[in-house]
Amino acid sequence: MAVKPFKLALAGFSAVGLAALAACGEAPSDSNGGDNADASFQACMVTDSGGIDDKSFNESAWAGMEAAADENSDIEVTYKESSNPDDYDPNLQASVDDGCEFVVGVGGLMAANVTSAAQANEGVGFAIVDGTPSDASGAPVEVGNVYSIQFDTAQSAFLAGYIAAAQTQTGTVATWGGMQIPPVTIFMDGFAEGIAKHNEDKGTDVQLLGWDVEAQTGTFLNSFEDAAAGKSTSDTFISQGADILFPVAGPAGIGALTAAQEAGDAVNAIWVDTDGYESTDYGSELITSAEKGLANAVRDAVLAAYDDEAGNGTYVGTLENGGVGIAPFHDFEDAVSEETKAEVEALKQQIIDGTLVVESPASPTAS
Repeated sequence: MAVKPFKLALAGFSAVGLAALAACGEAPSDSNGGDNADASFQACMVTDSGGIDDKSFNESAWAGMEAAADENSDIEVTYKESSNPDDYDPNLQASVDDGCEFVVGVGGLMAANVTSAAQANEGVGFAIVDGTPSDASGAPVEVGNVYSIQFDTAQSAFLAGYIAAAQTQTGTVATWGGMQIPPVTIFMDGFAEGIAKHNEDKGTDVQLLGWDVEAQTGTFLNSFEDAAAGKSTSDTFISQGADILFPVAGPAGIGALTAAQEAGDAVNAIWVDTDGYESTDYGSELITSAEKGLANAVRDAVLAAYDDEAGNGTYVGTLENGGVGIAPFHDFEDAVSEETKAEVEALKQQIIDGTLVVESPASPTAS
């Protein structure tokens, strides 16, 4: 299969549209994503750890794969689950051996593995979600058949941080991450900047626990699966006065939602990646979510690969192109003031037109 660079023309996502793509039902019982038995093009996905129904990036990416197959009956989609990083290489190679013509690796931790697989299989197209082609040391690698799908979630997290600062009753909020890697810290940076913006504009003194944006140090579980550790970490922050939690940890983030639920109305949370109101069972605890349009981006990448237009470019989702955004307030619609809503919308427009720049050391750049 010949490969050449392309640029995704990602349709802007609404919260409702993203939620519909984000697979809010039961997880598939096997790896077959549809009934396209006579399809001529096979696109495959390799999950990160956490499972296909992680309520986060694996689930959203799979929803995008399924959406591509729904849109084009000549595409068949399948997935292979990784329980740990040792599964990445064999799952990627098994996908190639199965005849997959386009293989999507989910998660920046898999970037070096996807790069290696692409180098060994130049006739197959690959994509990496939340990462760029690199070697085992993290150094960039030039490879012609790996497309990078990234999101400048500092922008959506900035809005989430501003909202948290506006909604806190104790004057203290908290964030923590699964691992200290760019796809995690970019959320935490944006969240911290949003709080700082509220403090500057409104004269507040909201404190953030769990992340020092200047020192780039904070609280991490070193796991995306350990919801029990997520809960105990959240309980600690609650005991220190935090009444809004911002977990950036995939399935482990559910621990923050259970902690908020047990704390009653005094503690709430903000989710990441998907609209947590739709994708988790804890919607009543969530003020909003800092979303990224992962499902749409993966769908568009698969459709482009089918058209022989996938290659080694980079897509970066932003507020401007609709690749990141803030979910509806759902149960908190009346709790968030019209003043705050107007301010958030104004900040969003300032980021889009460039008069307000939200920066993170982890922010990706398009190429």
